[in-house]
Amino acid sequence: MSQSPLWTPSQQRITNSNMQQFMQAMNAKHQLNMQSYADLHRWSVADIAGFWQEIWQLGGVISSTSANEPLLDSNKMPGAQWFAGSKINFAENLLKHRDDNTALVFRGEDGARQSLTYAELYQRVAQLSSALRQHGIKAGDRIAGFMPNVIDTVVAMLSATSLGAVWSSCSPDFGINGVLDRFGQIKPRILFTTDGYFYNGKTLNSLERVAGIAAQLDSIEKIIVCDHISQQADLTVLEQSVPGKAIHQNDFVDTSATDVQFTPMNFADPLYIMYSSGTTGVPKCIVHSIGGTLLQHLKEHILHTDVKRDDVLFYYTTCGWMMWNWLVSGLAVGCTVLLYDGSPFKTPVIMMDIAEEEKISLFGTSAKYIAALEKAGIKPAESHDLSNLRAIMSTGSPLAHESFDYVYRDIKSDVLLASISGGTDIISCFALGCPILPVYRGQLQCAGLGMAVEIYDDEGRAIVKEKGELVCSKPFPSMPIYFWDDADGRKYHDAYFDQFANIWAHGDYGEITAQGGVIIHGRSDAVLNPGGVRIGTAEIYRQVEAVEGVQESIVVGQNWQDDVRVILFVTLKPGVVLHDELITKIKQQIRANTTPRHVPAKVIQVADIPRTISGKIVELAVRKVIHGEEVKNKDALANPQALDLFANLEALQS
Repeated sequence: MSQSPLWTPSQQRITNSNMQQFMQAMNAKHQLNMQSYADLHRWSVADIAGFWQEIWQLGGVISSTSANEPLLDSNKMPGAQWFAGSKINFAENLLKHRDDNTALVFRGEDGARQSLTYAELYQRVAQLSSALRQHGIKAGDRIAGFMPNVIDTVVAMLSATSLGAVWSSCSPDFGINGVLDRFGQIKPRILFTTDGYFYNGKTLNSLERVAGIAAQLDSIEKIIVCDHISQQADLTVLEQSVPGKAIHQNDFVDTSATDVQFTPMNFADPLYIMYSSGTTGVPKCIVHSIGGTLLQHLKEHILHTDVKRDDVLFYYTTCGWMMWNWLVSGLAVGCTVLLYDGSPFKTPVIMMDIAEEEKISLFGTSAKYIAALEKAGIKPAESHDLSNLRAIMSTGSPLAHESFDYVYRDIKSDVLLASISGGTDIISCFALGCPILPVYRGQLQCAGLGMAVEIYDDEGRAIVKEKGELVCSKPFPSMPIYFWDDADGRKYHDAYFDQFANIWAHGDYGEITAQGGVIIHGRSDAVLNPGGVRIGTAEIYRQVEAVEGVQESIVVGQNWQDDVRVILFVTLKPGVVLHDELITKIKQQIRANTTPRHVPAKVIQVADIPRTISGKIVELAVRKVIHGEEVKNKDALANPQALDLFANLEALQS
């Protein structure tokens, strides 16, 4: 691996960064002599209680009651108690700025643009939260959103959480069964929806599906409809299905309200219910705390992402992915949060157009999007003014080495490229960007502050520069407080603490590099094991997708003759056919750049690759299909019909 960085921050950039200023402040306050990020990280995990107390101060957390101790039972995982006794309100902390700075900008694929100042956002929340209070919504009630990524969604979440209610959302591309699998478990009292949404040039109506959902969810007392695809939504289909429950948002809000009455809540009270992908069974309902989410996001925004009030923060996401929750927490810092709803490829450069027009300074997307831009031959450095852009963040899957090269060559040479990794389970990151560190090809820059990230071998020993299980060996505030309907905590324990006692095992297969960076080689449960050698799937994808003519790939292990053999499926560019010469080229590319063990036994062309609604390919589901096992929860997939392409394949019988 190349030891020379692709990008190094200028001294001015380091000096001006929130991270550097925080390190200097900690040196002065605690009589320390930290000189590097590695020093700062070591201190943050050696004194986790003290570190998170400092994040509370740094983020200016508003609380009506403070904790005596930041951390109790620090040796218990799970079981550590953060800021016990403190009383806070999540929405109050996101609405502490009430001035004329722009809080939210919405851009739609159809060209629509809306914006709200912080003062206007506070007013919108005052009117909606008052109406919810009058309806009898109280702390602990669940409020659900079946919503696109629009301003109304943020207003609904803030209104719900201002009352201490628990917010949970799905994007409107979920099917009825997928929504019922999620909301059916948590039994929301109120359902927010729009009349529809726009995607890839199509106008899609949501209300027929909402009628089907509400007819099977007795807990729903009110369906609040926000106009999005029309000026005044036609509620007839809802009236026929669930009479008396649907109301236009404009008719529901309390227009006389001017102030928000924030309900004080415990630090560890529930805030969000998130869902596991649900591709191998009914989704797990992961419950995140008010304080843990707030503190972790403040740390990641202020220090790792270097967010300041004059920044425009953007992440391409839907409301069914944790990056939406992460994005809207930017309001707590007081920056402008940009929301986009629609296809990222409505035109090949629509996202770059918006980045230029809105002067985005912090741009977040998926590894898949960056790879797709490169394959399409798009060179924004030549066509767009991205002078405001300081950082590009990428997540969803490991960012290929070639994508690092592409960003610096064809998007912008002076930009911090932060490949980040964490997940729904922690509503944040284990490894992410750092404004005072260089960027190395193929590496996530660093483990997050306050996160005791290590790589363990099978015996539970910490290793460096070797592949193993990514773990966190000390508690952190954004651990889930529990899983829904898991009274004895067994599901929660089995999900993270079964492998190593009192250690969080995340399920990622990775390594820590000589530079202190992190490489993610894929999910542990998708690791291939031919001849007993563990291989991360990302190692193979990186090679295959560099081959001319290959569009995308998915690799799984097939049980074969008392061993496992590697099976590679590829989709090809239009007009390209999988012939012997191309198969040889793919195998040679893998062999030359990895090991003979990585070379697939079979290379098979398919028309499509199944993926979750948030865009992740589903290796486990494909592995089940090729072994003749049932995939129980196809509603979690964006294209469930693609699974049929992998069933009963003659090529896998020999």
